[in-house]
Amino acid sequence: MSKSEIMAELPRLRAEDRQEILDRLWQMEEATLLHGGAPDSAETALLDRELIAFEQDGQNGSPWREVLSRIRTAASR
Repeated sequence: MSKSEIMAELPRLRAEDRQEILDRLWQMEEATLLHGGAPDSAETALLDRELIAFEQDGQNGSPWREVLSRIRTAASR
């Protein structure tokens, strides 16, 4: 099935099916990033901008341990 065929079929799917597909796509993206995938140029630019903002004003952002704790709490719900 081609990408254009998949794209044409998506609007015909039930909301639950679209959500399942979306969840699977996010799982695939996460796996790619965790196993050596690098951010693309747009993501790199965003990360660079956020890092600059954080370095200019230490109030932006959160320490990694705090972020990790929030992730683990959300995942356990």
